[in-house]
Amino acid sequence: MSQEAVLGERTAGGVIMDGQAGDSRTLGLIGCINELTVPLRQSGVSVHWETPPHGVEMPAARAALLYQAAQETLNCAFKYSQASELTLHLTAVEHRVRLTIADNGVGSQKQLLGGSEHGRGACLMVVAVYEAGGTISIDSVLGKGTLVSITLPLD
Repeated sequence: MSQEAVLGERTAGGVIMDGQAGDSRTLGLIGCINELTVPLRQSGVSVHWETPPHGVEMPAARAALLYQAAQETLNCAFKYSQASELTLHLTAVEHRVRLTIADNGVGSQKQLLGGSEHGRGACLMVVAVYEAGGTISIDSVLGKGTLVSITLPLD
């Protein structure tokens, strides 16, 4: 099967597809998010994961929210960032879990919060994180990349 065909199976119209819902118990959060990076890897982006050696234990609702936030962030990176490197970092500190996703792409706020045609998913992600008692920051420097950091309480 060609790379284009495989990429087509995991993306549709430039959107990373959510095909891992049934695998969440087998793969865990880290494995499911890693599956979301496949289209980026196949397009030549070098993806680095930094995780605790034994993972992070959290309620299913928190894991689902982090997964959805990662999906939205990685989708934007895939569609807009033009990055060659992407780093994901998952940590647990003081009853909180934090996921950071950084890329070395074009670094434009439009990448995540762009005009009327784009950015709805990112806005919904921000609202969902705040409603869960968490925080989110989106830092972008033109020509240097974007860093998204999502922190959620574990309780």
